[in-house]
Formats: sequence, C-alpha cells, structure tokens
Amino acid sequence: MRLKKDFFLRNADVTAKDLLGNIFVLKKSNEVYRFRITETEAYCGIYDKASHSYGGKITERNSTMYKKGGTVYVYMIYGMYFCLNVVCREEGEPQAVLIRGAEPLDHKEEILFNSGKKNICKTTNGPGKICRIYGIDKSFNGIDLTENKFFYIEKGNKNFDVLCDKRINIDYSEEYRYKEWRFLISGSNFVSKKVSEM
Repeated sequence: MRLKKDFFLRNADVTAKDLLGNIFVLKKSNEVYRFRITETEAYCGIYDKASHSYGGKITERNSTMYKKGGTVYVYMIYGMYFCLNVVCREEGEPQAVLIRGAEPLDHKEEILFNSGKKNICKTTNGPGKICRIYGIDKSFNGIDLTENKFFYIEKGNKNFDVLCDKRINIDYSEEYRYKEWRFLISGSNFVSKKVSEM
C-alpha cells in the first residue's frame, strides 16, 4: 500500500523518522526498482539554520520546498551530485526530508555492475549515490509521490530499532548543528555513516 497524503503533512522530524523502512518504487524502462529507506535527515523550515528555506527565502532552487507535503524535491550539490528529498507539511510551510541511505531490494547485479562496486552496501549509502544509481535528477523535481504512477513510496516492514544522531556537513548552522534530526535503521549497513563513526 502506498503512503497517503496525510503521512507527509506532518513536521519533517516526525516524517523523517517514520519514513525509515518504507520503500521507494520506481518504474522505468519496463522495469520496477525498489529501494528501502534506511537513513534520513529532517530540515525543519524557516527557523532551521541548516534548511534551504531558512529565513523564509524563496529561490529558484528551493521553491519546491514550499509545495504540499509528498512532493519530490531534488537539488544538486558540489555541481555534480543530485539529492532526493521529500517535502513535508502543508503548502507554504517549507520543510523536507533528505533521503541519505537506501537498501536496494532488486536488480542487485545490475546495480553492482553500474556502480563499479563489489559491495552492494556501498552503492546506495549516501544521497548522491542513490540518485546516481536510480537515475534520479532534476526531472523528478516536483513529482507528487501520492499521485504519480511511476515514482511513489509503499509501506514497508517496521520491525527495527531507530537511532538518532546529528545531521552531517552542516557545521555552518550554529546551534542547529546539534539537533539530532538524522535517523537511521539500527544495524543497517546501507547508511552513509553509522552513529559510532561520528
């Protein structure tokens, strides 16, 4: 069963935690690709100094954050890597969840070949890696996950413990760098950094 609109209309820190274990479904080239969400980060709107929407600014890059919850927000970092995010809250309340880690559930041999990696855990353990493996780019920006037929999220198994930690690479965000708004499936190897590595 795919996630409904109400799921995404909550605060990003709540949604980020609840997204763990759920499954992205991507249909392309007559194939179905499924990947389980293992790591997320919440960006909680205009008061969050690490958020693209901090201060209520609206730019060409971040305007998708102001759309309704359940919208896909894709942006580029370092001029070369795309990052997949899910918008939260009502339209005009710019919060989002970054998908930092995922576990491929199928097409593993194809993924290993295309990534050049020998360990499947190293293929999608980072936001840029996820987008590169699944071909997620700016053309996905603005997709409604609650209505789209080719890209959406299904409910997954919730039989796991959740770890919380500080977000990564946001040292510029002053007191908000200490918010424990990164969430991980405990014991998963499909995460960018384990809590013990921080």
